[in-house]
Amino acid sequence: LLSVCMSGCGSGACSGAGCGGSSSSPHAPPRASPAPAPSLSPAPPGPTRGPRLCEHCTTQRAVLKRPKTGEMICKECFFKVFEDEIHQTIVGERLFRRGDRVAIAASGGKDSTVLAEVMTMLNAKYDYGLDLFLLSIDEGIVGYRDDSLETVHRNQQQYQIPLHILSYKDLYGWSMDEIVSAIGKKNNCTFCGVFRRQALDRGAAKAGANKMVTGHNADDIAETVLMNLLRGDTPRLQRCVSITTGNEDALPRCKPFKYTYQKEIVMYAYYKKLDYFSTECVYAPNAYRGFARDFIKDLEQLRPSAILDIIHSAEEFRFDTGTAPMPQPMTCARCGYISSNKVCKACVMLEGLNKGLARVALGKKQASLIQDADLPTVPVPSFFNTSSSSSSSSSFTSTSTSRA
Repeated sequence: LLSVCMSGCGSGACSGAGCGGSSSSPHAPPRASPAPAPSLSPAPPGPTRGPRLCEHCTTQRAVLKRPKTGEMICKECFFKVFEDEIHQTIVGERLFRRGDRVAIAASGGKDSTVLAEVMTMLNAKYDYGLDLFLLSIDEGIVGYRDDSLETVHRNQQQYQIPLHILSYKDLYGWSMDEIVSAIGKKNNCTFCGVFRRQALDRGAAKAGANKMVTGHNADDIAETVLMNLLRGDTPRLQRCVSITTGNEDALPRCKPFKYTYQKEIVMYAYYKKLDYFSTECVYAPNAYRGFARDFIKDLEQLRPSAILDIIHSAEEFRFDTGTAPMPQPMTCARCGYISSNKVCKACVMLEGLNKGLARVALGKKQASLIQDADLPTVPVPSFFNTSSSSSSSSSFTSTSTSRA
C-alpha cells in the first residue's frame, strides 16, 4: 500500500508518518505566517447624530413635521408660519375692511377655537380694526352641544369678546334631538345643516354683523368638492371653493382657513394648550360626509399635497352657464331668507316636520308641502331687517364683557 503524507502532499515517498510540513521535507508546503493577535483597544468613535434642528431657525430642536410641507420645525417657528400664512390669506384675499363687525362662528371645537384665537391675535397684532364677537348655535343635542357651549363660555372669558347664542328650539320650535326622533338618523345631518346655516345668518344679522368667519379648513373644502362631484351638484360645485360666499344679497361668509390643513390646526391647538371640546357629534357617524373624509385621508397618506391639489383643481373649473343655467337668488316668500326657490329649504323642511311629513321634505314631492294658499298675501320684510326677524326675543341671548 502507498502511504500518504499526513501533511497532504499526496506523495507516496513519505514513510507514512507524514512529513509534518517541515522545511526539510521536499513535499512540505510553505509555512504561513501566524495571524496577528486581535487588538484589545476599542475602535475610534464615529460621528454622533444629535437632535434634528428646525429648518427655519436652525437653532432650536425640531418637534414636529408639518403635514402640509413636510418640514421639520420647532414649536415657535410653527406658530409663526401658521399665523403668517393665515394673515397672508386674509390680506391677499381682502377678506375684511376696517370697521367691519365680524361674527366668529363658535362651536367650541378645535377649528372654531383656533379661529377665535388667531382672529383676536391677528386683529390686535396687525390692527385690522375689526369688531369681533362669538356667535354660537344651540341645536339641542343633549350630551354634546350643552357641553361644548360650556367651552365657548370659557373662550369668551379668555378672549374678552361678546358672545351671542341662538337656539333651534326657540327659532324653529324643534330641537335636533326631537327632529332625529321624528325622522331617524339617516337624513338628520341634512336638516341640521340647513337649519344651522340659517340660524347663523339670523344670529349674525340680529347682532349687527356685516360679515362672518367660519372654521372651514382645507380638508373640509376638499371633502365638499368631492361630495358635490359625486352628487353632480353643479351650482354648489361652483361656489364651494370660494373663500367668501354669500355676496349676493346675503351675509358674506369668509374662510380664513381655506388653505390650512386640519392636522396643523390640531397641532396648533395642542402646542398652544387651547381649551376646546373634542367630542364628535353623536349623530355624525351616519353623515354622508364621513365617507368623503375617509377617502380624503387615504389620499393624504399617499400624497400629502392631495388636499390642496383638489382645491386648486376645483378653482380652475369653468362652467357653461348658457347650456346649464344656474339658479338665480331670490327671497323666500315665507321668511325673507335668501333662496333659489319661492320658498327656502328651511321653510319646506320645517313645514314637513310640523305636518308629520318630514321625509316628503327631502324628496321630489317637497313642493306639494307648501301651496300658494299657505304663503303670505303681502311681501315679507327682508330677512336681514332685524327689527322684523321671526325669532322671538327669548331666542337670542347675549353675553358681553368689557374689553381687555
